[in-house]
Amino acid sequence: MSFLHRIAATAAALALALAAPATAQTLPEITVGTLENGTVTWELETIRERGLDAAHGFTLKMLPLAGNPATQVAMQGGEVDTIVSDLLWVAQQRAAGADFMFLPYSTSVGGMMVRGDSPAQSLADLKGKKIGIAGGPVDKSWLILRAWSRRDGGEDIATTTEQVFGAPPIIMNALDTGEVDAAINFWHFQAKMEAAGAREIIDVGNAARDLGLDPETPLLGYVLREGWIAENPGLAKGLAAASWEAKQILASDDAQWDKLRPIMNAADDAEFTALREGWRAGIPRTQDVDPAAAQQMFSVMAELGGDELTGGLTELPAGLFWTGE
Repeated sequence: MSFLHRIAATAAALALALAAPATAQTLPEITVGTLENGTVTWELETIRERGLDAAHGFTLKMLPLAGNPATQVAMQGGEVDTIVSDLLWVAQQRAAGADFMFLPYSTSVGGMMVRGDSPAQSLADLKGKKIGIAGGPVDKSWLILRAWSRRDGGEDIATTTEQVFGAPPIIMNALDTGEVDAAINFWHFQAKMEAAGAREIIDVGNAARDLGLDPETPLLGYVLREGWIAENPGLAKGLAAASWEAKQILASDDAQWDKLRPIMNAADDAEFTALREGWRAGIPRTQDVDPAAAQQMFSVMAELGGDELTGGLTELPAGLFWTGE
């Protein structure tokens, strides 16, 4: 073998030797179905940017999908390992035979908003007025506020007001233009409304507390298959740990939010700050869920929402909650 051939052979062997450890250390992927421009991506991007996925033994992959129904279909079809979805949807799926479990993601709820110049100071001041509601007649924030208005024999706000239902951007615009006198919107649209000068006259969390409910009950969570958790306990625990660590970073590190700003679609500094603080307000205190408190919340909403809300469930199924342990 010539000198040049020996050099080439040595170089090739060295290249293989260097590549071998990298191949051996390739981490398994966890695929998360996400909404394009969805707020869940703020946590997921933090996990990736801070290397929390690799630190917990996996590579995080995001699969952008068009709308919540698409993420749910992807989860049902096994195209993704997890999505973030609504507690009641997960409960309905588990009750119907799916082995879905729920890991807390957020406790965010909205509130009743009015324009900054509105004379309204309470729900009572909205009698005879028009309310815009995102999420439809069984929106959970709306149901809790209805229950709150009925306490101690009070009148149901659903009967004393006129309701207009629509997509979140439409409801936001309707309040701004005066088409409605008050509005309930998803938390991130509420943040945008507050940044534009709207104000809250009652917080859904406070209303829940007045009803004897636990406002820390999470209504949004990661959906995981019980069988997948059993087969991949390290990966499942790694995802739970990475999510929790990302939340602690986002709870206090403004610099991390500055990195996220390009994907947050904030129109200005006020909107950026409102979105940041609104997301922080939804961070759960723990990944443990009190099943009794969740059932109590479910029962209050089910009384007013009926089968349209519950899908015929009378109680949350056993084994619904996973704590990440």
